[in-house]
Amino acid sequence: MAKKETLNFKKYLIWFWGIAAVGFLIIFLLFFTTSKGGFGALPTFEELENPQTNLATEVISADGVTIGKYAKENRTPVKFKELPENLINALVATEDERFYDHTGIDFKGLGRAILKPGSGGASTITQQLAKMLFTGKPSRNIFKRIGQKMKEYVVATKLETQYTKQEIIAMYLNKYDFLNQAVGIRSAARIYFGKEPKDLAIEESAMLVGMLKNSSYFNPLRREEKVKQRRNVVLLQMTKNNFITEGDKINLQQLPLTLNYKPESHSDGSATYFRTHLQKMMRIWVQNNPKPNGEEYDIFSDGLKIYVTIDSRMQQYAEESVKEHMANLQSAFFKEQKRNRIAPFYDIEKSQIRGIYRRAKKNSERYKRLKKVGKSSKEIDEIFKKKTAMKIFSWKGDIDTIMSPIDSIRYYKHFLRSGLLSIEPQTGHIKAWVGGIDNKHFKYDAVAQQKRQVGSTFKPFVYATAINQLRMSPCDKLPNTPYTIPQGKYGIPEDWSPKNSNDKYGGMLTLKDALAGSVNTMSARLIDKVAPVNVVRLAEAAGIKTKIQANPSIALGAVDLSLLEMVSAYSTFANKGLRVSPMIITRIEDKNGTVLKDFIPEMQEVLSEESAYVILDLLKGVTESGSGIRLRSNWTSGGKVVTGFPYKFENPIAGKTGTTQNQSDGWFMGIVPNLATGVWTGGEDRATHFAGITKGQGATMSLPSWALFMKKCYADKTLNISKEDFEKPENLSINIKCEEKPEEDKNEIPDEDTNF
Repeated sequence: MAKKETLNFKKYLIWFWGIAAVGFLIIFLLFFTTSKGGFGALPTFEELENPQTNLATEVISADGVTIGKYAKENRTPVKFKELPENLINALVATEDERFYDHTGIDFKGLGRAILKPGSGGASTITQQLAKMLFTGKPSRNIFKRIGQKMKEYVVATKLETQYTKQEIIAMYLNKYDFLNQAVGIRSAARIYFGKEPKDLAIEESAMLVGMLKNSSYFNPLRREEKVKQRRNVVLLQMTKNNFITEGDKINLQQLPLTLNYKPESHSDGSATYFRTHLQKMMRIWVQNNPKPNGEEYDIFSDGLKIYVTIDSRMQQYAEESVKEHMANLQSAFFKEQKRNRIAPFYDIEKSQIRGIYRRAKKNSERYKRLKKVGKSSKEIDEIFKKKTAMKIFSWKGDIDTIMSPIDSIRYYKHFLRSGLLSIEPQTGHIKAWVGGIDNKHFKYDAVAQQKRQVGSTFKPFVYATAINQLRMSPCDKLPNTPYTIPQGKYGIPEDWSPKNSNDKYGGMLTLKDALAGSVNTMSARLIDKVAPVNVVRLAEAAGIKTKIQANPSIALGAVDLSLLEMVSAYSTFANKGLRVSPMIITRIEDKNGTVLKDFIPEMQEVLSEESAYVILDLLKGVTESGSGIRLRSNWTSGGKVVTGFPYKFENPIAGKTGTTQNQSDGWFMGIVPNLATGVWTGGEDRATHFAGITKGQGATMSLPSWALFMKKCYADKTLNISKEDFEKPENLSINIKCEEKPEEDKNEIPDEDTNF
């Protein structure tokens, strides 16, 4: 009996070792076959050394803040040392408890998974990284899936020989897609919590690690309770692995998710219009600056770092200021339009209105898409009349509604638009760029794309030409009487006799009073003295790129220019007559931090330092006794003190308002020694405007945005925006100290300045 039992034991032992040997042989053959490419090509050494990963290009402000990205995948890698310890602990405790003990494959976990199905996954962090980098989405075919799994094992062991444990953790967290455009841990931390990874709290790290199980299912924007439960599982695992105490776990599990969701799509975030303009510039740059191997840089996947001149603080203040003022201005405009039977237009026929809507429809993205798929004009018309669900803009937040596309066009035509640009004159650095009121709904950029009539803001170039060439003084007097430039002179087809906007004439006016009051007849006299062609030359030297016709009407601003051109040209006055070309990029680096390009501004002398200072003195008069006096505490009108504007600036400010025909455009240009800022406001169509000059002038439409912006900049002492006077040249030979006005005329608010 004992002999028989011994024989049976030997038989079972032989079978056991035989099966084990066969098993090991099969595993060996599987690994061998996989390593030789039997289940598909394995990554090469070079691919393991430099795995292909789409890296977002970062746009970094002058004060070191990432204000935007260009990306196929919104991924910006971080190094292991930038990861908080609590995040690493949460990852290891939840995804791979023996991470520091294995070499890519956790055989203990694998055995448990085989012998006890449902006891938990056996994939290590390294295997998961291998799958993300080289294997791809799991196949539903069982044989292909076995091949994929074997590749994961082999690649995982190779990764362990190529990289340290710390590098593997960093690569894994940088690669994972946390959904909602949050690819990689840095994007996830910024998008879900509005902070950098190193600043994540324990419970925040636990939430993100919990998402690694399945970010589509554990989506905090859709399944908050499920995500919280999963987060608490991670905290439990951290307790089991002695990373946190039981008391910590209990306290942390009670906390809500406390998301601070900050999406990073192109239409969201800071400086959206600026980033669109920058992207166009970068597309040109990469074409002319290839990689060492001759390939073109891809700004959406090569992980470039673009260091820009924008200051994130000033950009925020600019956006806040435009929003604050425009919301109030729009409310007044809506109120006025209730009495307008052809709202939001004035002064045009119904046939012209139909033309406006027809053009708007054909310019819409919806129309272009429908045309592209072959829809007929009749079909498109029917689609534009059909009501559909859409999200529309309002100053109180986006509204979900049901509206036909053609009605949405009519709706958006009622909104006034605005742009703000701020430049540091001494460097040409653009510090703030607000191209519109909302990039998501209003794509057209009012800073660089749009050109509108500039009105009286062009007059300083006429005065500058007279001062620079004829050495005229602000105290020189000319008669305030009607003035005519005859037909044929300068090639004009008929006599040109501009009128003053207030129809007031008589007496003599100094140049300083004439510019402060924006007197049209004085501008006509001056341009006739210097000739329009010389004004054009100075304006172009100062930074105006648009081709200007050299005719007398430019003296009143009858020329369409961009806000970028105007602020750049005005900066020349603040920089002692030296023009510094506007800059938006200071340098570009590759993903490794190698500098690819340093940018240096172009400089050109436009007018003498003395002439530039005299122009600034003239422009200071606009804010001391002209239409810009609204920046001060109060003024007098008709012998009465007028108050009501809260700005109360006391420092020297050189400025100029501008209002074009029918109040279609309102401008304000304001300069302090180290900052030149311009604002434009108006409708998308020139027929969209206020009915009267009171609300439609530049001092009402644009000056408040400038004032709010400067108030915020001055309140931030870290910006060092100057409150000093402009530096006076040594040996100033042009007289700027004019006779004092009679006391009763001081601070008299002028009639509104228009170019007609």
